Amino acid sequence: MEAGQGKSLATLVANIEKLEITGSSDVTIQSLILDSRKVTTGSLFIALRGTQTDGHQFIATAVKAGATAILCEELPDQISSDVTYVKAADSAQVMGLIASTFYGNSSEKLTLVGVTGTNGKTSVATFLFQLFRNLGYRCGLLSTVQNQVEDEVIPSTHTTPDAIALNHLLATMLEKGCSHVFMEVSSHAVAQHRISGLHFAGGIFTNITHDHLDFHKTFDNYIKAKKGFFDQLPKSAFALVNVDDRRGSVMVQNTNARVETYSLQTLATYKGKMISDTLAGMHMEINMREVWFRVIGRFNAYNLLAVYGAAVLLGEDPEVVLTELSILKSPPGRFEQFHSADHIVGIVDYAHTPDALENVLQTITELRNGNEKVITVVGCGGNRDAEKRPKMAAIACKFSNRVILTSDNPRFEDPNDILAQMQKGVPPLDYKKTSVIEDRKEAIFTAYSEAGPGDIILIAGKGHENYQDIKGVKHHFDDKEILIEAFGNYPKS
Repeated sequence: MEAGQGKSLATLVANIEKLEITGSSDVTIQSLILDSRKVTTGSLFIALRGTQTDGHQFIATAVKAGATAILCEELPDQISSDVTYVKAADSAQVMGLIASTFYGNSSEKLTLVGVTGTNGKTSVATFLFQLFRNLGYRCGLLSTVQNQVEDEVIPSTHTTPDAIALNHLLATMLEKGCSHVFMEVSSHAVAQHRISGLHFAGGIFTNITHDHLDFHKTFDNYIKAKKGFFDQLPKSAFALVNVDDRRGSVMVQNTNARVETYSLQTLATYKGKMISDTLAGMHMEINMREVWFRVIGRFNAYNLLAVYGAAVLLGEDPEVVLTELSILKSPPGRFEQFHSADHIVGIVDYAHTPDALENVLQTITELRNGNEKVITVVGCGGNRDAEKRPKMAAIACKFSNRVILTSDNPRFEDPNDILAQMQKGVPPLDYKKTSVIEDRKEAIFTAYSEAGPGDIILIAGKGHENYQDIKGVKHHFDDKEILIEAFGNYPKS
């Protein structure tokens, strides 16, 4: 029998405080369900108050479909004598605790490390996954790009899945022999209690800049959400923070975990220094040891420091870790390079925040040898934080010889409205070097047509994504495929 099947309701709620139970807790729960259309006999239906819908509206539907129990924040007007009702102050938080127990508290049997921050989460989690596999461990990965159990890839739809899906994935990873799991922890996941009930061996903070204000409303709320992850860490865990980010120390103010630090600029447990950086690789010093890495850029120097620190904190030999790190490659869509037959360099990167875009463009600027042009193709997603749109355009103009503003994932917004907001950030002196081409494929082809030998084209914003989200429909679109089509050849290694 799989972990998570046939648990009594009494067992699931045994250690949860302040619950009101109407009906018998001596019933067997076979499944945890958020969607009332999927309810069957033996289901515990969980009524969540979401941003789009309120699950409480579907309690009657769930009861009619045969739900054995209901978790809710407000009891319905009509109570069925055949159903047990569990009332909680916060259904989402309690769901996480129940899901953890339902799936055998898998996180306690795994070495689970969470990575949070605005930028770098995917790279750090993926590097850790690759590193520990190379060190001989069976590993799981939970990331924006994909969820992975060893070589088996499970498509990802959110940075962090809901608590039920997350605990099911962890149970699956445990059943398949994984000892280590590395996961991105988004601010949404913390705010919505998706990680409630999980036991972390360590947490890593990369950096924090303006993002997701459409959800959090204020930057303060965003910071509190990130900090909430470290507030939950146990004494047995480590909290590894980037102290070059001025909010690094804020993250760990109230944590019970052991605090460790990494830095390129000041004293830290794990101290790095960049010696040289080229399109071929990066030469770095880490804790007085010099190493050459395949990945490049200052932002990756921070990522490597975080990975090195976490690996050492997990008990790995420092020399072995550095050796293995030196051969790692960037995750898909993270500063991924392509080269045309006529010596034009194309870079595809997920940079979709002002800070990430600036980091990537600064890196490109530092890598230039002479008069190479930098042509940037960039857009902004719809139904997301609109404040960053003019900032993104301004940053693109600051570091580029040529800028093409284009569509990203417009979702339910008019892409031309998004582009008009981006244009507001273009300085008057940069009007002539900036174009607006709403069709993303045409924008990429135009960038290539205007490039010459040695020039660098940055296509920013979508990275690993292979779709465009337009009015609720995901249409196939892959920046890498379009770039390769424009180049007319395959990428060189």
